[in-house]
Amino acid sequence: MLDAQHPDLILAFWDGESTGTLDWINMGSVQGFLRRIMPRTENFHEMFVALADNIHEGSRVLVELMQMYDGVEKYAEQIKDLEHAGDDLTHSLFIRLNQTFITPFDREDIHLLASRIDDVLDLTDAAASRMVTYRIERVRPGTADLAKILHEATGQVARAVRGLGKHDHILGPCIEINRLENDSDRLSRTLIAQLFEQEKDPIQIIKWKEIIEVIETAVDKCEDVANVLETVTLKNA
Repeated sequence: MLDAQHPDLILAFWDGESTGTLDWINMGSVQGFLRRIMPRTENFHEMFVALADNIHEGSRVLVELMQMYDGVEKYAEQIKDLEHAGDDLTHSLFIRLNQTFITPFDREDIHLLASRIDDVLDLTDAAASRMVTYRIERVRPGTADLAKILHEATGQVARAVRGLGKHDHILGPCIEINRLENDSDRLSRTLIAQLFEQEKDPIQIIKWKEIIEVIETAVDKCEDVANVLETVTLKNA
């Protein structure tokens, strides 16, 4: 029977000596060993790349919406289609996760990473949808710049995901995502301050404050993705 004080240990094998004694090995070591010798699917990386590329495309369309603002419904619909595609990709990844015995890294990290990437596109879609729902007639100055920061951040997410598992390839994009998140914080505070100073219609203030905060939160979620990627890389180094 296993020692209740050592739940992380398992009974391993006979030591081969005539005494027939048993050795103990660490469960974490066993899991790492099994990952090396057991067959496993490599499709998770491809699915994560597809998810990251999808959020990058969604942010690109949001920037175009803000810059052109010609037929806003058309752009919002494009983002909605991308959001649905992202949901399908995430669902497929979760199904594969449930069907896979040996995963490339911890199951909870796979689930968390997919969920955090999906959060970015959900918020991008929320920002575009509000532009339609609130019947915004013109884009306030500086809002397109905030959308551009989001687009840059999702680009770094896509770059980091492609280097998943390689510490040297992860660190640079993650540092850049952190810098972009700080930039988005500063810009969103400036935009909200200008909104209260310049806008006299309280309804417009409510609408635009929410739109700005949704876009800024999307950038925050990119930093959440970077944090998960760094954790995965360190745990599997």
